[in-house]
Amino acid sequence: MLQTNLFKGIIAYPITPFDAQEKVDIPLFKSLTERLVQSGAHGIAPLGSTGVLPYLTEEEKEAVTTAAIQQVAKRIPVLVGVSHLTTAGAIRHALFAEKAGADAVMILPMSYWKLTEDEIFRHYEKIAGSISLPIMAYNNPATGGIDMSPALLKRLLQIPNITMVKESTGDIQRMFTLRKELGEAVAFYNGSNPLALAAFTAGARGWCTAAYNLIPGLNNRLFEAFSRQDMTTARDVFYQQLELLQFIVAKGLPVAIQAGLKIQGIESGYLRSPLQPLSAADYQKLREILEQLN
Repeated sequence: MLQTNLFKGIIAYPITPFDAQEKVDIPLFKSLTERLVQSGAHGIAPLGSTGVLPYLTEEEKEAVTTAAIQQVAKRIPVLVGVSHLTTAGAIRHALFAEKAGADAVMILPMSYWKLTEDEIFRHYEKIAGSISLPIMAYNNPATGGIDMSPALLKRLLQIPNITMVKESTGDIQRMFTLRKELGEAVAFYNGSNPLALAAFTAGARGWCTAAYNLIPGLNNRLFEAFSRQDMTTARDVFYQQLELLQFIVAKGLPVAIQAGLKIQGIESGYLRSPLQPLSAADYQKLREILEQLN
């Protein structure tokens, strides 16, 4: 039986850390993932934008997938990013994730040429037909180069194991349109950090965020306050974290989170080229934001 509503609450994105030679540091990845579990995340999502999926080789993606699933050890669900420019590449990694024990996979349509809606539909249909896991369709035009309309997302949900939608355009109108178009039964998730409060108000079942690496307590408190319909606390907690949420999006999630962990005294490794560390001025700004929060 396909579990359609695996995820509710905060789904945390671990970074993929590298060593000084720019090789993936699996032991460090495992310890960073463990921090997220221990902090109370409701789900773990390796290999999203924060995990620099497109910068990894096939072997590295498999190693990160295996490490995440082993480390989480069924304590909470694991949602593995399997996006790929080609359908065959996405199928290969989706099959690997399923065999490794993932609970679900997340797929962003990645484009070099601008794909038509029919091409996108066929891409998802072929991947879905190859696995029996639930699939989260992920819309993030800033990273994938494709903006899937609510109508296309609704069409994708006709494919049996596509049961979830993650919306990351940063457009709150889109959230309300999705809820109206998809109805209460479909699980949709917010991937736009600065819209966290508004998205929950629109009906999002969860929030997929890299911010959990830096401020898990505040993220948890927002979800908990909203869950008990304590809107005064929810607003207060949201506004406390808004500056950080805006900063990490503006500066790029992998770069900003790696720096933020370092500022907090947590080993976070190195970045893989072409990504470069935050500038001295931005690093200082992030330090000030985190000090205010703590």
